Amino acid sequence: MHSLLPFFLAMVAVIVILNMFAAKLRISYPILLVVGGLGIGFIPGLPVVKIDPDLIFFIFLPPLLFEAAWSISFKEMKKWWRIIGSFAFLVVFFTALSVALITNHFIPGFTIALGFLLGGIVSPPDAASTGAITKFVKIPRSTSTILEGESLLNDASSLIIFRFALVAVGTGQFIWQDAIVSFVWMLVGGLGVGLLLGWLFVKAHKLLPTDAPSDIALTIIEPYVMYWIAEQVHSSGVLAVVAGGLFMSVRRLQFLDSTSRIHGYSVWESFIFILNGVVFLIIGLELPEIVDGLRKDQIPLETAIGYGVLVTVILIVARVISSYAALISTIIFRPSVKPYASSWKKRWLMPLLLGWTGMRGVVSLAAALAIPLTLGNGDPFPYRNLILFITFVVILLTLLVQGLTLPYIIRRSGLFEGISDGESETLTKQRIKKELKQHVYHILKNKYENEPKGHSGLEMFLKHWEERAQATDDSWMNEKTKGIFIELLESQREYLTELNKDPKINEEIIRQQLFQLDLEEERLKMI
Repeated sequence: MHSLLPFFLAMVAVIVILNMFAAKLRISYPILLVVGGLGIGFIPGLPVVKIDPDLIFFIFLPPLLFEAAWSISFKEMKKWWRIIGSFAFLVVFFTALSVALITNHFIPGFTIALGFLLGGIVSPPDAASTGAITKFVKIPRSTSTILEGESLLNDASSLIIFRFALVAVGTGQFIWQDAIVSFVWMLVGGLGVGLLLGWLFVKAHKLLPTDAPSDIALTIIEPYVMYWIAEQVHSSGVLAVVAGGLFMSVRRLQFLDSTSRIHGYSVWESFIFILNGVVFLIIGLELPEIVDGLRKDQIPLETAIGYGVLVTVILIVARVISSYAALISTIIFRPSVKPYASSWKKRWLMPLLLGWTGMRGVVSLAAALAIPLTLGNGDPFPYRNLILFITFVVILLTLLVQGLTLPYIIRRSGLFEGISDGESETLTKQRIKKELKQHVYHILKNKYENEPKGHSGLEMFLKHWEERAQATDDSWMNEKTKGIFIELLESQREYLTELNKDPKINEEIIRQQLFQLDLEEERLKMI
C-alpha cells in the first residue's frame, strides 16, 4: 500500500499537468491522457495497475453517470427525446449487431456471442470525450443536447447487450423468451429503483439537519446506493443512477441550500475530473499487459491492430448510416422538426458530422475490464486479451482521428454558421437580468412601500434595487434588511424556475443566474 500511494498521487499530478497542456494546445484532455498513459505504461519498474473486474463498474460508473444527469438539461432532453432515444437504443443495437456479424466473419473462432460482447463494449460514445472536444467550437444547443442525452442513455443499452452477451458466452446458449423478460425488467426495474431512491434521498435531505459538508457527502454516496440496490434486484444499475440523478437534479433548489449547491459544484467538478483522468490513464497503462496477453494467446500484434482498425471503421460507418437514417425518417415523418440549415447541401452534411462525433472512452474501457478472467467452469475467458486490445485501439483511434479533426471539420465546413437556437445568449442574459431587477423592485414597492420611511437601511435597500447603486459598506444590513434580502433572492429563484418553463429559454442561462443568486446569498451570510 505504501508503495502504491506515491504512484496514485503521481497519477493525479500527471492528470493535472496533462490537462493544463491540453488547455494550452486547445485539444481534448482525454487525448493527451490516453497518449500519456500509453507512454507511462512502458516505463520499467512501475506498479502493475489491476482492478477487480467485478468492481470496475461499481467504482467508476455511478458518480460519472450521476454528475452527467445533474449537468444535462432535462427540459432539452424532453424536447429531443425521439432522436435521443433512437441513438441511445436503436443505433446502439444496430452498431452492436454490425460488429457481431462482421467480426464473426473476419476473426477466426470469434462467435456471434463474442461479437455482441465486443459490440456492446465499443458501441456507446463517451460523453466526457465529446464534451471536452466540442467545448473548443460553438455548436447549436440542440446538437449538444442530443449528444449529451445520447451519451447518458446509451451506456444503459450497451451494458444490457454486454450482460446478455456475457451470459451467452458463459453458457453457450441464448434463450430469447428469458432475454426479453430480463430486458424489460432491467429497464422497468432500473427506472423504478432510481426514481424511488431519488425521491427518498430528496426527503432525507429535507428532513435531516444536514449542512453543506454532509449534503455533499450524501450526494457522493447516493449514486453508489442506487447502482448497488438496482443490481441486487437484477435490474439496470446504470438506468437507476440516470433516473435518480435526473429526478434529484430538477429538484435541487428544494433540498439543497445555496452553500451546499456552491460547494457541491466545486467538489463534484474536481471529483469527476480526477475519475475521468484516472480511467483514461489506465487505458494507456493497461496496454503493455494486454500486449503480453496477446503474445501468450499467439495472436500477432499487427493482426490485432488490423482487427482494431476494422472495428473502428465499422463503428464510424454504422453511426453515419444511422445519422442519415434518422434525418430521412425525420424529414418523412416529422418535417416540422427537421434540422435547420442555410442550404440543402449543409443539411445533408449534418448527419456526416454527427456520425463523426462517436468518440469512445470511459464506459467502453470499464466494460472491457469487467470481462471475467475465467468462465464458470474455470476455463480462461475466450479472446479476452484480444477484446481488450481491440477496445484500446478503438478508443485511441476515435480520440486521435475523430477527436483531433472534429473541431477543424466544424470550423472548416461552416455547418453551424447562421444557425441559431433562438435569441442569442447575450440578449437573453440581458433580458433576464432586466426582468429580475423589475421583479424585485415591484415586490419592494408593493410589500414594503410604507416601511422605508424613517428606516435608513430599508431606504438604502430600496434605492439599491431602484438604481443598482453600490453601497460602500455593509453596516446598513441589519437582521430585518437581511431577511428581506433573502426573501427577495428566493422570490427571484421562483421567478427563474417559472421562466425556465419557456422552451425558448436556454436552461444553462437560467442555471447561471441561479448560481449568481447563490453567490449573492453566500456573500450576504458573511456580512
